[in-house]
Amino acid sequence: MTLALVLHAVAFYSLSHGEAVLLVRPLSQFPKEIDGWRMVEEGVIDAETLAILRADDYLTRDYAAAGSPAPANLYVAFFRTQRTGQTPHSPKNCLPGSGWVPSSSSIVDVPVPGGAPIQVNQYIVSRGSARDVVLYWYQSHGRVVASEYKAKVYVVADALRYNRTDTALVRVVVPVVTTEDAALQEARNFVASLFSPLARFLPT
Repeated sequence: MTLALVLHAVAFYSLSHGEAVLLVRPLSQFPKEIDGWRMVEEGVIDAETLAILRADDYLTRDYAAAGSPAPANLYVAFFRTQRTGQTPHSPKNCLPGSGWVPSSSSIVDVPVPGGAPIQVNQYIVSRGSARDVVLYWYQSHGRVVASEYKAKVYVVADALRYNRTDTALVRVVVPVVTTEDAALQEARNFVASLFSPLARFLPT
């Protein structure tokens, strides 16, 4: 732990030269239709919340596929640098703060086209009678990481090796309308559909 803190200090304070990592394209240009999923609502985050999130770009939309019992929500927050305190707000902390209580959590493999399955965080959360399936991960220049701890280790390593600390938080939320298994499958299908298109927007 002490070594990690030392490396963190070196990475963030001794590397003082500028860091400018941009998205390939603004997230607002993300397709409104992907592999049978069509946008049904464009979300907007209020100025007060944006000031807390401090993301350099973000996307929040609801998508639905034919026969979907409820839309799937996609949220992406991109950070050009994490040196100035701009870091993703983990859903693990934000969801309980919004009144959602986790009933189960795990790291699971989700198959995606064109490569090995990705590992993501999977949560079942509830608030009153409502239940949601939440999948989320951190994505930095082609790397997908579920663990918050590993994500921080990679930030330090990438700062030292590449002078880069950019990252994106990707979160998918699907309401449980019929069964948890059905919602889980819908969330996984949505991730498989959005993963490749999103990767083309993020810096590599």
